Amino acid sequence: MQRIDQKTKPLGALGQLETVAAQLALIQSQGRSEATTQIEIHQPTVLVFAGDHGIADEGVSIAPSAVTQQMVLNFLAGGAAVNCFCRANQVAMKVIDCGILMPVESDHQDFVMQRLGERTANLAQQPAMTADQVEQGLEYGRRITRQVIESGSNLVMFGEMGIANTSSAAALLAALSALPVEQCVGLGTGISAQQYQKKCQLVAQGVSRCERADPKAALAQVGGFEIVQMVGAFLEACEQRTPVLVDGFIVTVAAYIATLLQPECRDYMLFAHRSHESGHKAVLELLQAQPLLDLDLRLGEGTGAVLAVPLLRAAAEFYNSMASFAEAGVTV
Repeated sequence: MQRIDQKTKPLGALGQLETVAAQLALIQSQGRSEATTQIEIHQPTVLVFAGDHGIADEGVSIAPSAVTQQMVLNFLAGGAAVNCFCRANQVAMKVIDCGILMPVESDHQDFVMQRLGERTANLAQQPAMTADQVEQGLEYGRRITRQVIESGSNLVMFGEMGIANTSSAAALLAALSALPVEQCVGLGTGISAQQYQKKCQLVAQGVSRCERADPKAALAQVGGFEIVQMVGAFLEACEQRTPVLVDGFIVTVAAYIATLLQPECRDYMLFAHRSHESGHKAVLELLQAQPLLDLDLRLGEGTGAVLAVPLLRAAAEFYNSMASFAEAGVTV
């Protein structure tokens, strides 16, 4: 922070941007004898993980599972919100099929097949996946993240797409924390009050089978194919010493689980925004996270993370180029 404090500004005057710059500088100073004087951001990339959920058959979402396939095709055609924000902010994007109900046939260069199955089982009635699928999902998430970082990206983001995946995320949060189900479950993309009550009941059924101290067992009982791959992605980013700009509720739950498996992961996380989903505030507090934005977003896809990229670029630029008091000849 000494370099930041010497800039031509009152101490702390750039608020959270100072915290962001300090964190990025610490990450990029690893292995050096002294702190870096230049923060570099290369090829920021968002990985959008798509998966379907058996609990969708219970009517806990406003849309059927077929929409997941339609949205994957929309991502590949460049027509989704996250595509727009990627173009506006020079962010690369890849779409990963983690196990959607209706597969996509595509040779698009940014489409990756890492299917763990057609979709998870109904978490309200039975385990969502097997222990082997959890381990395979973690490895898949690690693999694609490692590939992206080795290809030159030193800032990654994770997004998600999957009808009913807020139910899975809420169940995981309730299962692995001391929070009540009602605090973890939200309205998702806009369900009715009656659907919300049913969603709480179904999530509670799944949570009742979980042991709080075992993240992998909870993933098997109530997780999602896209969520488990994002957990693996967070673990690999930590191993590669690469910062992750964390998106909304579902991605933040995956981040929380990663910290339970490997506490050091938290050091590499920057939090993009606070979403409109009710459980997001709770999991952010568990992670002691202060998000950069609060725009009432509730879309997913990695949209909030991509929108925060300019703030990281601004933090890097002031760290790199803003004059010190001595350089500017300013005395205070």
